[in-house]
Amino acid sequence: MKKIEILVVEDEPKLAQTISDFLRIQNYEVETALTGNKALEYFCQNKQKVDLILLDLMLPDISGYTVLKEIRKISEVPVIILSARSAVADQMSGFEKGADDYITKPFTLALVKMHIEAVLKRAGKLRTMVEYNDLQADVNAQLLFYKEQHIPTTRKEFDLMVYFMEHPGIVLPRDTILNAVWEYDYTGDVRTIDTLVKQLRKKMGEGCNYIRTVYGVGYIFGEDIHEN
Repeated sequence: MKKIEILVVEDEPKLAQTISDFLRIQNYEVETALTGNKALEYFCQNKQKVDLILLDLMLPDISGYTVLKEIRKISEVPVIILSARSAVADQMSGFEKGADDYITKPFTLALVKMHIEAVLKRAGKLRTMVEYNDLQADVNAQLLFYKEQHIPTTRKEFDLMVYFMEHPGIVLPRDTILNAVWEYDYTGDVRTIDTLVKQLRKKMGEGCNYIRTVYGVGYIFGEDIHEN
């Protein structure tokens, strides 16, 4: 399954890196551009690949609005503006110039994620089904199926299973899982993950052994393997 690609156009390197790292944990493909001209150069060469753009307005070379204007000449790719300008007039101006959404700074990463998902859904780009062998997860309906049988889950159990399904064959440390599933907002014990895994294993039954413990580290998800 092709990953959704997001182009992050932000002139503050630390903020660009923070956003990019977070989005990669959310299983997006990410490219960054620190200037407007670099953003336009990359997009013009890769416009069939880019699914969404996060666009800062205050760039060092040209205005974010100029970038948006040039992009709109050749594409209707969804664009979300990131700006410290919070006045209603500024937000209205952004929409009038062709933006699909507008997020004011400062913002939380969780909020950015919600806006991205909403815009992608409207654009018909958000994936609705995640599958791995005989497991299926309906992301929109929050339903998990194993061998075509519905497995009741809590919201976090479902999110955790989807994350595992999207990262097969990779050793996933508990901290990495927490950052992805709880979106940097969780301050409790990492052993919460162990509890959720135990619950998922119980609900899916002994015949499903996709989640394997990597002792002292975290978990790995993959083919139907029995632990020693």
